[in-house]
Amino acid sequence: MEPILELKDVYSSYGSIKALKGISLKVFPGEIVAIIGANGAGKSTTLMATCGIVPIDKGDILYQGKSISGLMAEKLPIMGLCQVPEGRRIFPRLTVHENLELGAFYRKDRAGIEKDMERVYDLFPVLRDRTKQQGGTLSGGEQQMLAIARALMTRPKVLLMDEPSLGLAPLIVQRIFDIIHDVNESEGMTILLVEQNANLALQAAQRGYVLETGTVTMEDDADKLLHNEEIRKAYLGE
Repeated sequence: MEPILELKDVYSSYGSIKALKGISLKVFPGEIVAIIGANGAGKSTTLMATCGIVPIDKGDILYQGKSISGLMAEKLPIMGLCQVPEGRRIFPRLTVHENLELGAFYRKDRAGIEKDMERVYDLFPVLRDRTKQQGGTLSGGEQQMLAIARALMTRPKVLLMDEPSLGLAPLIVQRIFDIIHDVNESEGMTILLVEQNANLALQAAQRGYVLETGTVTMEDDADKLLHNEEIRKAYLGE
């Protein structure tokens, strides 16, 4: 099986600061892959480079076997590659419904859009209750749900998720990870997950990569990483 998404020896920098130093990873169709590591390891930069938000200096990024390096970020959702960014970044002055409509901005299949709108409201019932409420007035957990729902409205083949648990209460985090598992299981959606909570991420994923200072230092089945003594000491607080 060919990977649906692959990074090949990717380098990226912020000015003189080298953020990624030869990142290589593969994501296969239908799997959840977790990227874990300490703050500043390059996890979020890996996603932003994949999405064209941060330019790469060297290497290549392949999606469905074709290079997407250098493509403008706004072209990728049309191709089925969509990111839920860190910090949610919803449109605070637009209503919940308007935010979701923007997720389907490039789509023309009205019947499909309406069907998907109902689907995300079923996944996140609290959003149905707040459909006419401005996004900026939602709680942090509700905004995260809205950010995920908006991404799902693009009907992605690959969903990139950056720190979905950040700053949220445990019950909300569990609900969001239940949704991640649900869309992966029921729809076969491929998910690349960056998450500070390594325990949660590895429990959700099939495979994982460990990043340190812009390089991949370990990759394995998620369950093996979860039970790796070195990983447990470094990232699981044991």
